[in-house]
Amino acid sequence: MIQARVLIRPKEGILDAQGKAVEGALPALGFSGIEHVRIGRIVELEADSTDQLEELCEKLLANPLIEDYEIETVSG
Repeated sequence: MIQARVLIRPKEGILDAQGKAVEGALPALGFSGIEHVRIGRIVELEADSTDQLEELCEKLLANPLIEDYEIETVSG
C-alpha cells in the first residue's frame, strides 16, 4: 500500500473567508507580522497505487474551480 497526502488549498484570487477571519483575529491575540493567511485541508489515505489519485482529487476531494491540490506520497 502507498500512503499519500493530498493538500487542498483555495486558488489564488479566491476569497478565503476562514483565512481572513484568522488573519483578523491575530492582532487581538498579540500576534504581529503575519499576513496572507490561507486555510486549506489535508486528506491522508492509503492506496494500492497512485494511478487513480489525480482523478479522485478532480471528482471528489477538491473543487477544481476554486481549489488547487497537491498529491504527496508519504514514506512510511
